[in-house]
Amino acid sequence: MAQHWQEILPIDRYRVAASGILHEYDRKVLTFLYQPLIGSVCFSLYMTLWSELEENRLWSEHSTHHLLMNLLGMNLKDIYEARLKLEGIGLLKTYVKNDEGERSFIYELHPPLNPEQFFLDGMLNIYLYRKIGKKHFNRLKRFFSDQKKPNGKEFQDVTKAFQDVFASATPESMQYLQDTSKDLEAEENQQFISRNEQRGIQIEVGTFDFDLLMAGLNESLVPKKALTPKVKEVISNLAFLYTIDPLQMKNIIFSALNESNEIDIEELRKGARDWYQYVNHDQLPNLVERVQPAIHQVQITEPKTQEEQLIRYLETTSPLQFLIDLSGGAEPSKSDIQIIEEVMFKQKLLPGVINVLIHFVMLKTDMKLTKGYVEKLASHWARLQMKTVKEAMDLAKKEHRTYLGWTENKKSGGKGATNKKPIRTELIPDWFDESSNHTAKDHSQANISEDEAKKRAIEEKLKAFRK
Repeated sequence: MAQHWQEILPIDRYRVAASGILHEYDRKVLTFLYQPLIGSVCFSLYMTLWSELEENRLWSEHSTHHLLMNLLGMNLKDIYEARLKLEGIGLLKTYVKNDEGERSFIYELHPPLNPEQFFLDGMLNIYLYRKIGKKHFNRLKRFFSDQKKPNGKEFQDVTKAFQDVFASATPESMQYLQDTSKDLEAEENQQFISRNEQRGIQIEVGTFDFDLLMAGLNESLVPKKALTPKVKEVISNLAFLYTIDPLQMKNIIFSALNESNEIDIEELRKGARDWYQYVNHDQLPNLVERVQPAIHQVQITEPKTQEEQLIRYLETTSPLQFLIDLSGGAEPSKSDIQIIEEVMFKQKLLPGVINVLIHFVMLKTDMKLTKGYVEKLASHWARLQMKTVKEAMDLAKKEHRTYLGWTENKKSGGKGATNKKPIRTELIPDWFDESSNHTAKDHSQANISEDEAKKRAIEEKLKAFRK
């Protein structure tokens, strides 16, 4: 994972461009619909870049990132991370050019979705609903809605057509327009000011296994032509949003077929949402519902040892689900979710690595997520570019005494503390033991300490959830 100082420096220059005219109404959409999802830092960066554009213009003057840092009162790392979030949600495109050692950027601002697009998006609206709750979501719907125009029964359309109002001149009277086609076009290296409407978030279709889906669908029930490009886009988005595998998606598709053997997209969305809420106790997903990418998973055909089973579980479980499993199926607190969500965004750690971090911290701190400790650990792992579950577990084993010092230093009053208290026996995961690939038989020791018993109980609980 590249660090921000490898991608951007204060001396690097940039210009702001707009893909089309940004309207004053866009500010309301960004403030009330996007800001809860991207946060105030991203919102501030977008607004600052927008302010660099003169009114109704598409290009700004050249600036340096050092000036941008001063304007925002932020360091370059925060600006870089905010930029990535704006790119991910579709509000910004970044272009870079290296010219004889000098690097320059173009930040192209894209307009937000209009309210209708946003509330019918199928992804962003779900995340917003989860973020702000039903009451405030409905309030925003009312804010961005207005009454429908009267129907045709009450009013008659008497609007005149173009040809009813205007006439076209004869060719003889338009001789002065001959050979003037170039005059009607924009000048060289110029473009007319316009506005390109924004598209909704689209997950790459290739991220979903359509071959496995088709293998499970009966051609007589669901013809291949029913999987149109539009339907595939929706399936990819729903699979990402609700973490639906191809086998489960097959059942949802069956329920969305209409009498013409076509897939009703609205029924498909409703079916996916209903399935997720049924499985997750009427809850909707949020932005931490991600699992370890396959490219960063250990290629084990069938896990045999206890450690291999744990690795597979941590790789194939989202951080949110892992928190739920650790708490016995109870929904984790909002503060715990926010801690994990912030770490995933800020430190760019992969979901499997986050799971190792959660597992390690929870077992060492009596099942509590301490924000400062989590952030310090995550920052260290990000600097070392941890990408796989195995790498994170090995590093935790190696640096265990260092991490223990961090917690004890915090308890004893910080850097200058001199009071020395006896260090209690920490609860640590089984995978810390180099001989952890033991069988259940090895656990049957006659005398174990109270802390060890607590540790075993937690581990057994976790194994039950894995099954």
